[in-house]
Amino acid sequence: MTAATEQTSDPAERVGDPTRAFELVEPPPLASATVIRDEFLRLDAARQQTGWAQARVVVLDATGRTPVELPAPPAVRRPGELGDAVEGRARLVTRPATELGDTPPPDAVLLGEADGVLYWALRVEPAELAGDARWLSLFTVGGELAPLDAALLTTAIALLTWHDRARFCARDGSPTRPTKAGWARECAAENHEEFPRTDPAIICLVHDGADQVLLARQTTWPAGRMSVLAGFVEAGESLEACVAREIAEEVGVDVRDVGYLGSQAWPFPRSLMVGFQAVADPAQPIRLDGDEIAEARWLHRGDLLEALKRGDWGVPADDGQLLLPGRMSIARTMIESWVAAG
Repeated sequence: MTAATEQTSDPAERVGDPTRAFELVEPPPLASATVIRDEFLRLDAARQQTGWAQARVVVLDATGRTPVELPAPPAVRRPGELGDAVEGRARLVTRPATELGDTPPPDAVLLGEADGVLYWALRVEPAELAGDARWLSLFTVGGELAPLDAALLTTAIALLTWHDRARFCARDGSPTRPTKAGWARECAAENHEEFPRTDPAIICLVHDGADQVLLARQTTWPAGRMSVLAGFVEAGESLEACVAREIAEEVGVDVRDVGYLGSQAWPFPRSLMVGFQAVADPAQPIRLDGDEIAEARWLHRGDLLEALKRGDWGVPADDGQLLLPGRMSIARTMIESWVAAG
């Protein structure tokens, strides 16, 4: 039995030992399903062509928006973001591949296979496609999509964004062309092969081993909006070393008992968020970095529980009440899981 099935759905009803390490109560929204990534399929042009007749295509505009059908009029959390009142799931509107041609277009990328159906992704202009669906971003709708739809859209954004930024060879500067159904690019001069970039970043929930957690606010965020700490892994650095370095740099706190929680893709533009927990001493003075972090403080479990009941990030109240990350982020799952362990 998984941790997700052992826990109840309401954090207020879950009881555990607050002194022990916790686990995620469910997978992060962008990591709850995958498509079959068949490397041999990427090399099999005949199989791709055969499957094109029944294939579906995830279409994205130049800004990364895609058509989505909403199950009900949403209540607004913040301008453009879906609300808690949505019943059911938002649905990604994919297109029959044959509507876009008899063969896969040269700039289409093969996302993978699910339930015997091949899924591709392609950039288009919204005006080229008729329909009533709303064109929304992953930021807007990611937490509301069903697992397969979230996996398809996340992969499509990551892969197409990489192609947009990898049109010239990093070694000799010559133009590159897509190969392997969009999973590589090859340069015109020397046939150098390049593959999609993924930049690892750590994200860590720091707690005191009991009932307090350390949250921080970035300088660009409004008052009240807070989250766990995060940062990019540097060259030659382990994930655990990055956890200790980033937290020390940003808030001046030393951590111990670093433990892995889970991960999720974060294609903005090409990150992988690797989640950890760590323990620190609340008595140690907080020293802000003076650059990225505007505020950091220890908060009690009850403070987070109240904030979770208020929902996702929204327009901050005048009193600067605590607002936590949206459901699409692994940060939200980490916070909910820590609260549930208490």
